Parts: sequence; C-alpha cells; structure tokens
Amino acid sequence: MTKKQKKVLIRIILTIILTIGLEVVSRVFFPGEGDAQTSTFTRWLMLGLYLIPYLVIGYDILKKAGKGILRRQILDENFLMAVATIGAFALGEYREGVAVMLFYQIGELFQSYAVGRSRRNISDLMDIRPDYANLVQDGEVTRVDPDEVPVGSLITVYPGEKIPIDGVIEEGTTMLNTAALTGESVPREAAAGDEVISGCINLTGILQIRTSRAFGESTVAKILDLVENAGSKKSRSEQFITKFARIYTPAVCISALALAILPPLFLLATGRAPAFGDWIYRGLTFLVISCPCALVISIPLTFFAGIGGASKAGILVKGSNYLEALSRVKYVLFDKTGTVTKGVFEVIGIHHNEMEERKLLEYAALLESRSTHPIARSIVNAYEGKQDLSRVSDLAEISGHGIRAKVDGREVAIGNAKLMDSLDISYIPCHHTGTVVHIAIDGSYAGHILIADIVKPEAETALKMLKSAGVSKTVMLTGDAKAVAESVAKDLGADDFYSDLLPADKVSKVEDFLIRKAKGETLAFVGDGINDAPVLARADIGIAMGALGSDAAIEAADVVLMDDDPVKIAGAIAIARKCMRIVYENIAFALLVKAACLILGALGIANMWLAIFADVGVMVIAVLNAIRALRAPGWMRQAQNRGVSAENV
Repeated sequence: MTKKQKKVLIRIILTIILTIGLEVVSRVFFPGEGDAQTSTFTRWLMLGLYLIPYLVIGYDILKKAGKGILRRQILDENFLMAVATIGAFALGEYREGVAVMLFYQIGELFQSYAVGRSRRNISDLMDIRPDYANLVQDGEVTRVDPDEVPVGSLITVYPGEKIPIDGVIEEGTTMLNTAALTGESVPREAAAGDEVISGCINLTGILQIRTSRAFGESTVAKILDLVENAGSKKSRSEQFITKFARIYTPAVCISALALAILPPLFLLATGRAPAFGDWIYRGLTFLVISCPCALVISIPLTFFAGIGGASKAGILVKGSNYLEALSRVKYVLFDKTGTVTKGVFEVIGIHHNEMEERKLLEYAALLESRSTHPIARSIVNAYEGKQDLSRVSDLAEISGHGIRAKVDGREVAIGNAKLMDSLDISYIPCHHTGTVVHIAIDGSYAGHILIADIVKPEAETALKMLKSAGVSKTVMLTGDAKAVAESVAKDLGADDFYSDLLPADKVSKVEDFLIRKAKGETLAFVGDGINDAPVLARADIGIAMGALGSDAAIEAADVVLMDDDPVKIAGAIAIARKCMRIVYENIAFALLVKAACLILGALGIANMWLAIFADVGVMVIAVLNAIRALRAPGWMRQAQNRGVSAENV
C-alpha cells in the first residue's frame, strides 16, 4: 500500500470512529435529535460535530470540486459528491452526508489499490531495465550507464545480473531466465556464438558479450516503450465511455435539478403542499446514484489488466484498441519461414548413399565449411565432427551450381541437379519436399542430402487452437515453391496456402481477404521478416514474432510475441475475448443497476443508502470483475499442457 493510500485509510478509520462516537453521544445526550421539537442550538451543535468527520473524510473531494469549478470542468464525480453531501447537510441529514462521502472514499481507495495492483504486476514483469553495464576497455571492467555503451563493445555479465544490451556471446556458457520477456519459466541454455537479448537474467556463468545494438534500440528499451505507451491508444469501448460520460453527467445533473424543483412547483400551482425538502432529498439521491464512476473507472482498468496479463505471458499488445480488435479476429494469415517453421535449415535425411552416411556427410561438410550460406551451415552443423581443412585442395565454387574440390586426393562435387548435369553424372531425384544437395565422388553419384526448414512442433497445435477459438480461415502466404508450401500447409492443417509470393503479392492477398471479410470481423497477419513489414501494417492486426523477428516487423506490428511461439496467437485472441467479455459485463451491470435505482430514487422509494450502493457498491463490484483479466495467462499454460479443445479456448 502506498503512502497516499495509507493516509486515506487512516482518514477512513478516523471518520468511522468519530461517526460511531457521535452516534453514541447523540443517543445518550440528545435522544430527541432530529425531532421537530429539537432546539436550534442542538441542531447547530450536531451540525458542527458532524462537520468534523465530514471534513476529515471529504476535504480533498471538496477541494477537487472547487478547482473543477474554477477551471470550468464542473460536471465530474467530485462535483456530484460535493453537491449531494452538502445538500444532505442542508436538509439536516448529517449521518447520510458523512456516509456518502465515507463510502465514496472507501470505493476510491479500493479502486486505487486495484489499479496499483495491476500496475505493480506490469512493473514487476517489466522490471527488466538494467541499471548498468560492465564495459570491458583495455582489459579493465568499468560499470557504466547502458546508454553510454557503443555498438560493438565488449561487456561482461556476471551471474545474477540482467543482460543490459542485445549482443552475441563471445565467451562463456550459462542458463538464462527469460520469464520477464517470454513468460517462459524454464531457463534457457546459452553458449558462445548465441545471440542474447537484453532483459534476460544471467543465472550461472560469466559471459563476455559483443553488443550488436545501442541500448536505445535494444529489446528491453523497445519493450518498455511499448508497454508505457500502450495506454495512449484507446479502444472504441473506452472512447464510447468517455463520450457517454460527457453527455450523461450534465444530463443527470439537469434531471436531478428538475426532480428537486419541478414537482414541488407543480404541486404549489395546484394548491397542494409542495414538501420542498422531500423533493430536494430525492434530487440529491438521484444525483448520488447517477455518478458514472463504475464505468469511467472499470472499463480502462479492464483493458489495463488485459494488457498486463498478456505482457506477463510474453504477448505485448501496443494498445487497448488492438486488444479490442483481436477479440473480433476471424481470419488469420501467416508467413511460413520463422513463423510456423524454425527459420533454420536442418539436415533431415541422407538418401541413396553408396557409402556410410557419416562419411558422405564428412565430405560435404569439408567442402561447405568455408561458406556462410544457411544450407552450407546446416550441413556443417549436422556433421558435428572436427574438420581438418588441410585435406581439402583445389576448391572451386561454381555460382548457381555448387562446389568442386579434392578431398584426400579424391574428386568431390556437391551441389544441385544443374551441377550433376554439367558434370554428366546420372543422379537420383528426391521425392521428398525440401532442398536436395547431390554429391558425386570420383565422377560417380554417391547420394544426396535432404535439407529443410523444420516446422515448429507447436505450429499444428496453434492452428487447431485458432479453429477452436472460432477463427474462420487460416491461410499461409510464402515466397517458397509450391511443393514446399503445399507440404507445410498440409502438415499444419491450414485451410489454404499461396506460394511463390513477393512482398507486394502478400499485400495484395491480404487486401483480397480484407474485402471478403464481413463487417465487424478483423483480419490478423503473423510474420517475422523485413519483407513482412508492409503486410503487418496493412492487416487489421499485425502480429510479429519478437525473438527472431526483424526490427521492421516488430515496429510495423500491433502485437509482438516475445518467444516466437505460434500457440500464443490463439492465446492473445483468448485474452482479448475474455477482456471484452468483462468490459461488456461491467457496462451492462452498471447501467442496469443504475437505471433501476434512478427510477426508485425518482419515485422516492430509494434513500441515500441505496444511492451509496448504486454508486460505490457497483464501482467496487465492477473493479473486482475488471482485475480478473490479469489471470488470463494461466489459462494459456494450462491449455498447452492439457492439449487442445474448444473449452480451453
């Protein structure tokens, strides 16, 4: 509890003690207080005594109301509370005047605590900004501000410290805690050559990291910026509530004034006793009931909690407007490489080999060892053995075909079918989907290696979950050849696919689907590469893979998945839908209760105590309901552990 909240709590407790004390005093010493026979002195004495707890609990509300009047911003909840309670005192209803202010402050304290809890959840989650970096210069380690570390510098990260800036490990092995970034509680292993991102916590070893970005461009800085600015983009529901309050508040103030004045004047005109006091009391009751606190407070709080809950699960939503749009997603279009596949080539088979597989792979690795091409690296990584490059001589790279060289005096050729044709070597075609690398030794065909971009193991589950979540169509867009695209789409269970697409073609396809979708439905595109940035920007909702995704894709996207897990696409939609359900529940509940109480108040059936419930009680219930949005991430982990079903989504 903050210092300010503690002060309010002390004032509440003091007010309750003073009010109970006054009740005892009035019953013992002024048993007839409130009767027609009560003396003027007694009335003034009781007014003075009850003003003490009233001012203790309500002085700040009166002060805010006064400032609002001076600034010509009159019609807010502070003004309504001030008018209602001062009016109650004017009518001699001292207890009710104090009670209205007391319960209003209790509700405000509760609301403040709930918002604070939501903010703390996000603050704890986002407590990833590093305080310093250990910069290595001339063999000495100096502690400096992360902003002062140039790109390409060497930094040391000790166990227990946060990685301050994105970079590549040059020396050391460790386990990294990435929970604040990805929501994943299991530590990840990292070693020399691995890329690491800022915000992770180094758990075990000492790391030497070569920075690849300035701190302002690092992952941690961008995440903090996304979360801090998420609240500035309001959803349609929040905009509706803001506009609604601007019209609603003056309307109910005029209605309350009319209720207090017009019926008595009508009765007076017809020759009957007007009973001004009763009608003014009804007007004040009407005023307290009408306060729109429940809506004005709970709706933004719901979105704030939803964004916080999503962030805790490693899903960064850039604004509540995107959260609302996510809840209406019916079309999900996605890129292939890096989105539903790992984006890393791997050797998945060696076929029709005339010699031992490892020996064939050894020849291929020796020829490819000097190349940085992804396919070459996949062959070298698959071999895993030590390579004596002195065994290789006369190496010649043939552009667009492959490589020829001598290994231990033997002629070795490795490449595509064009290379085999140029050497007049008969080869065996591969019927599996992927990139085929043929190998010939001493002019004879020795077999081929099959390389493919591996589909993420959770990708099929992700598409099933999207279907269970009510997504109408899942479509894969890729620049790969038709055979590869068809194979991946079939394995995933996608509804459709389009292959051989350039970035402009992907935009065109997205625009085609935007025309097809019904009004009120939204389309999401999921991608990770630089070439996906135009499509992410064009879709209703752009979802970027944050861990492997390019800066351009992350900047263009509206939602960022920090651990590249496609299952979290369905998780983001589920969080958004839960958030919107809570929003609609709060709107319906608040309006129905207030409408009923307003009618009862206007008829004189509801008193000030019911007004307090209609205002503070409804607000407390709405706020309690709103903070349920923080618990959404737990559903995601449970759904992944249990498997996929409509109930999980």
